[in-house]
Amino acid sequence: MGTKAIRGTFLDFIDDPWKHVGDEAAATRFHRDGLLVIEDGIVADFGVYDEVAPRHPGVEITEIRDRIILPGFIDGHIHLPQTRVLGAYGEQLLPWLQKWVFPEEHRYSERAYAEEGTKHFFDNLLASGTTTAQTFTTGNLTCNEVFFEEASKRNMRMIGGLTGIDTHVPDYFANTPEQFYTDSKALIEKWHGTGRNLYAITPRFAFGASVELMEACRRLKQEHPDLWVNTHISENPAEIHGVLALHDDCTDYLGVYEKFDLVGPKFTGGHGVWLSNSEFRRFSEKGAAVAFCPSSNLYLGSGLFRLGRALDPEHRVLISVGTDMGGGNRFSLLNSLEDAYKVGMLQNTILDGSIVPSDQDLEESERNKLSSLRAFYLLTRGGAESLYIDDKVGTFDIGKEADFVALDWTAGPPAAPWHASLLLEKGGDELSLETVTDLLFGIMMVADERAVDQTWVMGELAYQKA
Repeated sequence: MGTKAIRGTFLDFIDDPWKHVGDEAAATRFHRDGLLVIEDGIVADFGVYDEVAPRHPGVEITEIRDRIILPGFIDGHIHLPQTRVLGAYGEQLLPWLQKWVFPEEHRYSERAYAEEGTKHFFDNLLASGTTTAQTFTTGNLTCNEVFFEEASKRNMRMIGGLTGIDTHVPDYFANTPEQFYTDSKALIEKWHGTGRNLYAITPRFAFGASVELMEACRRLKQEHPDLWVNTHISENPAEIHGVLALHDDCTDYLGVYEKFDLVGPKFTGGHGVWLSNSEFRRFSEKGAAVAFCPSSNLYLGSGLFRLGRALDPEHRVLISVGTDMGGGNRFSLLNSLEDAYKVGMLQNTILDGSIVPSDQDLEESERNKLSSLRAFYLLTRGGAESLYIDDKVGTFDIGKEADFVALDWTAGPPAAPWHASLLLEKGGDELSLETVTDLLFGIMMVADERAVDQTWVMGELAYQKA
């Protein structure tokens, strides 16, 4: 790969903006004219151009003008084999799975079908600025082999694993616990830590897992404690009732995963819409994470995630943002931020006391408000922290893998250029952090994936908008 450098306007995060209420800029690192030096795909130097450039005479410099460059986006929860059923109509979670998802995912046992769908999946990730994703696959080896093969070809930092389900599912689709364990072991041996691939033990959800399947997950985690655990939790009320009927010795959904020793660092529960205060506290105490999937939660009618509660500073929960494509109706995490902002504003109103004065909690109400800095922190450093890969990605720190995205603030629907021109006029000639903050908010609320101009993976251009 050699040594190269990128010159442009950079923004990343040195801290969590929620820790700096009233001064979120203190959590950022902003270089209007910066230089990112990359050696064999790794950040070798970073800072103000005039300071960094003299340290690297003769280095080849690529200049990216009139763009905002951020670390590559991290999707904490997405489904590879739902690419073709994106936008399937009209059902809540459980009937939607039966009608649309299980039949489609079953087709990924055919290699040619899986290869075509997987190529489209990765193409869409890169076109959306997503460079890392924690991914659900299916319960057959072919789909998983194809996933890891394609991730390796593209040299992307991906987390995934065989998706286990043996209950409340058509017979043609079910794993057996023995097959799930054996096939998972084979995939772990072949793919975990190979290149940039990481493996997640993946029970689809407790509603679809027998005690025997959950025991297989426990066994895998005991034998491979460094692995991730990726699953769903408390997405839909009917699902929760079904889980507690299966596990009547547990008082809540999280208790099922705790019973099988799966909850801790590197555990992610997708959705968490209906988590109790007790469950949020236990997530926090155990270092586990929730993937907030606002687009999916709205599309499937699941509910409104309590972001402000999850971010209680006394019991802070690690949070990533997930598209949950195809439950979510976009690949674009920018679209997810748009929906996350709206969910947060609804929760802000619920808690500000204007509806039920006795429910007022002004601090939690404020934590639901998603500024652009809070939002893009969740897509970058915050997402990496939630997945325990912040030693590898999420910022422009020296030693990190050089994944990044260049955003065009004028691109998107017809209104986007007008909106951006007004913000630039307000900001004056010099592109300041304040102006960039406003532009990023405009991108997440007015633009869409068309704002992604370039996506770079390990210092190589992987996507260029036509």
